[in-house]
Amino acid sequence: MESILDIEVIQGYVRMCNDGWLLGWHERNGGNLTYRMKGEEVEACRKFFKKAPGDWVLMDVRAENLKNEYFISTGSGKFFRNVVLAPQDNICIVEINGSGDGYRIVWGLERGGRPTSEFSSHFLNHSVKKEITNGEYRVIYHAHPANLIAMTYVLPLTAKAFSRALWQSATECPVVFPGGVGVVEWMVPGGADIARATSSLMREFDAAVWAHHGLFCAGPDFDITFGLMHTIEKSAEIYVKVLSTGKKVLQTITDKDLRAVARDFKVNLNEKFLDK
Repeated sequence: MESILDIEVIQGYVRMCNDGWLLGWHERNGGNLTYRMKGEEVEACRKFFKKAPGDWVLMDVRAENLKNEYFISTGSGKFFRNVVLAPQDNICIVEINGSGDGYRIVWGLERGGRPTSEFSSHFLNHSVKKEITNGEYRVIYHAHPANLIAMTYVLPLTAKAFSRALWQSATECPVVFPGGVGVVEWMVPGGADIARATSSLMREFDAAVWAHHGLFCAGPDFDITFGLMHTIEKSAEIYVKVLSTGKKVLQTITDKDLRAVARDFKVNLNEKFLDK
């Protein structure tokens, strides 16, 4: 291979960034994507790493189970719309130190920069998901889907309220995310507090709403994680459009219907979000 951009994992990462941009989820430098690399992917990329890696940067969070891991990350202040045009300037690969509390850039961000400002949130979410899925989950994705954000202004900021509204707005939702979605009340982004609040929810959910801000999704690969974000936002769009008619809802997907879907598709619906 002549370029790191020919490697499958880099191509998949770039495609996901561009797909999110094309759907309008990443205005300006909004949103971020991180991927915990497999050992063989690191080795395939290693010959393209910088001869002199960047300096070690200490973080305000620590994860013992992520020490010595490698992540692909979007850059802080970088625009998703530019990733497909110049990946080497807008994304990076970082190596985590042996203590699990620092990183250094080993590839990318050729014109300067650092990993996403939300790296602390991503990092703790990765730690939780690696632990509870025995290493299966590798992707954390944050975007700004407008309809889902709009819902945070009109619904109670509870997991039950959001999970029910989304499940009842599109039939596939109880199949795609039967556990529901978590909700974080508005917090200043970028710091350890919101990182810990989000990672706590990730012990129960694969998706966490940030009120008045966006959505975090986790999954094992790019397709599943992007599909989760897409499904939630499509359902939110339906919900918002129904509200915009100003008309009374005459029928919906009932709790009985939701249980029937769960039974036939053999998924475990989160019963605490259903009425008895």
